[in-house]
Amino acid sequence: MGELINLKKFRKRAERDKAAGEAQHKRMLFGRTKAQKNLDELQARRAARELDQHLVDDGGEQS
Repeated sequence: MGELINLKKFRKRAERDKAAGEAQHKRMLFGRTKAQKNLDELQARRAARELDQHLVDDGGEQS
């Protein structure tokens, strides 16, 4: 005969395991270190500055 189990505990444990697996997956997808975030911010500022340097100023007249 099989072992008796409490279905309520089994369901809760299965739900916790599923949530833990999903959390681990999201940490891999979205989790970034502070250094990575700072590097991305620095690159964005550098790209914006380079783009502004290529901006042509026509004296303020609009067509």
